[in-house]
Amino acid sequence: MKQRLITGIVAGGFFLGLCLLGGIGFNILILLMALIGFYEFVRMIGLPAFGVPALLGYLGVLYALFPWETLGLEMPWDLMRVFALLMLLFLVVTVITKNELPISTVSLLFLGMVYIGIGFSSILATRNTQDGQGLFWTFLMLISIWSSDAGAYFVGRRLGKNKLWPAISPNKTVEGAIGGIVLSVVAAVIFALASGGLLTIGRAVILGIIAAVVGQMGDLIQSAYKRAYGIKDSGTILPGHGGILDRCDSWIAVFPFIHILMLLPY
Repeated sequence: MKQRLITGIVAGGFFLGLCLLGGIGFNILILLMALIGFYEFVRMIGLPAFGVPALLGYLGVLYALFPWETLGLEMPWDLMRVFALLMLLFLVVTVITKNELPISTVSLLFLGMVYIGIGFSSILATRNTQDGQGLFWTFLMLISIWSSDAGAYFVGRRLGKNKLWPAISPNKTVEGAIGGIVLSVVAAVIFALASGGLLTIGRAVILGIIAAVVGQMGDLIQSAYKRAYGIKDSGTILPGHGGILDRCDSWIAVFPFIHILMLLPY
């Protein structure tokens, strides 16, 4: 617990500091986190971390997270076109290797590239919103997600009796999940009250519920992957916490979700 606390304070402080500053520093941080996350994903499914198929995935993640706007550049091709091209290249790999690398494996690589690339790029898109309120929206969603985690942990430990999804994550409880939703909504409402009219209480409640429910689902998704491959953590880069995917599993589910449904009022 001591190691976990120290890592959380140091890593969390570093992340929040760069998030406050924004700009190229934060862009590079998120890009590096995404690349490390994809590295963890590749290792998790048992492939060489820097083989040719994996390199295609790194290219996709790099393209999605490259700080085009921050450097005053325009993305040459839209992301959908690039991902479509990479999908074809992944399929070509199955032909070139004569199915030694089957379609099921390259499909996983493609899924990981999209899952991680879109997830982390959505965090950047939130921070870099053109209305100048990106920091507010980013902190709103992060604090709501972290409040959900805290609520689920403490309420689950104190009152948890009914298992939420024992086949995937045996320690999570229904009571903890409800506690996470309540605390996430409370955090979002506090943001609304302090926003000076930027965020209504009704929208804050919706965003708080989404941060908790989708965030907890993101956690379960990561748990399902790890259970399928028989590993405890996706990586070891954060002592006491595991890997990047372990710490950001909720983020890369919540941020794309709110963008897909256009739930942020900017």
